Amino acid sequence: MEVRAKKALGQHFLTDLSIAQRIADALLVPCPGQETQADASKPLPALEIGPGMGVLTQYLLQRPEVDLRMVEIDTESVNYLLVHFPQVNGRLLEADFLKLKLEKFFSGQFAVVGNFPYNISSQIFFKILEYKEQVPQVVCMIQKEVAERIAEKPGTKTYGILSVLLQAWYDIEYLFTVGEGAFNPPPKVKSAVIRLVRNSRTDLGCDEALFKTVVKTGFNQRRKTLRNSLKPLIRAKADRCGWSEEELAAFTADPVFELRPERLSVEDFISLTLKLS
Repeated sequence: MEVRAKKALGQHFLTDLSIAQRIADALLVPCPGQETQADASKPLPALEIGPGMGVLTQYLLQRPEVDLRMVEIDTESVNYLLVHFPQVNGRLLEADFLKLKLEKFFSGQFAVVGNFPYNISSQIFFKILEYKEQVPQVVCMIQKEVAERIAEKPGTKTYGILSVLLQAWYDIEYLFTVGEGAFNPPPKVKSAVIRLVRNSRTDLGCDEALFKTVVKTGFNQRRKTLRNSLKPLIRAKADRCGWSEEELAAFTADPVFELRPERLSVEDFISLTLKLS
């Protein structure tokens, strides 16, 4: 019994067992943030996204210090897993991860692990950000280009929206690159494994919704200076404050507005958000 890779689901099944073992081993247990001895002695709850035919799952199940659950949208994969890995029974949920209310399945913290479908990897990260207080660690394989973008520092063309939003809350480590031949069917691009570990930040010090808006608005027109790309937000601030054109001009004379978004660090975007509040 084999599972057909479905293009609509972005499926490329990992076949290299040594890579699967390395991904499983990259999950840190005890998880950073499990400060107390009591926490550290408990198995780490973890959710694998898209286990497919269980190539990674089998190694995660071999770790007694990991309390593994899985979510899989593909019925064919679910049936395969139940036949070949009976121990997943009761741990495997047939559902769309992007639509899950994760608080129904995890009352406390849990790690996220998996070979993410490349066509929805960004959406998965945005979902993880919604649960950042519950997710202290993520280990995943994604498209190499996306991995580099997420781990990138300010000042480069690949630094973007996901870089800023994820780095605001996580320390990100690029672990290793995976070639096309490790998959069936082989993707047209290289892949990479990264690890995200929740940093010590508990609050941005600014309005979080506005922070996201500032980041997304700035990068949506990344070739423009922030003075131009953030014009709607600047005008909204001027209207709230009842500024004259002279006061507006004085506000936008700040050197930060001469920059393009890729020049700004997380802290710079926080300062800019406070400025626009």
